[in-house]
Amino acid sequence: MYTPKEIAIEAAKALDMHKGLGIKLLQVTDVTSIADYFLICTGTSNTHVKTLCDCVEAKVADELGETLLHREGHRGGTWVLLDFGCLVVHVFTNETREFYDLERKWSDATPVALTFEEEA
Repeated sequence: MYTPKEIAIEAAKALDMHKGLGIKLLQVTDVTSIADYFLICTGTSNTHVKTLCDCVEAKVADELGETLLHREGHRGGTWVLLDFGCLVVHVFTNETREFYDLERKWSDATPVALTFEEEA
C-alpha cells in the first residue's frame, strides 16, 4: 500500500523519465477535497502528451495498483487529465498550460520539492 505522496512522487519520476517538462507537484489537501496532490507537466507535442500519460498510467495503475478513476481530454491531445483519486495528473502542451495557468489558480496549494536522480 502506497501513501498519496509516494504515488505522486512515483508518477512525477515517470514523467521525468519520459522527458516531461516543467514538472510541478502541488499538495492540495488544505485547499480542496478533489485530491491530495496535483501533478502538472508539459509535453512537447500531442504525441508526447499521450506518451507521458501512458507512462504515468502504467506506473500508477499497473505497477502501484492505484485505480484510474477517470481520463479526460485524450482525444484533443493538448491537455489530458488523469484522476487517480488521491492524485490528479495534468499533462499539457506548452500553449495550453500557459493558457490555463493552474499553478496560479492553485497558488494556495503547497509546492512539493522534487529531485530526480539519474538512473545508473
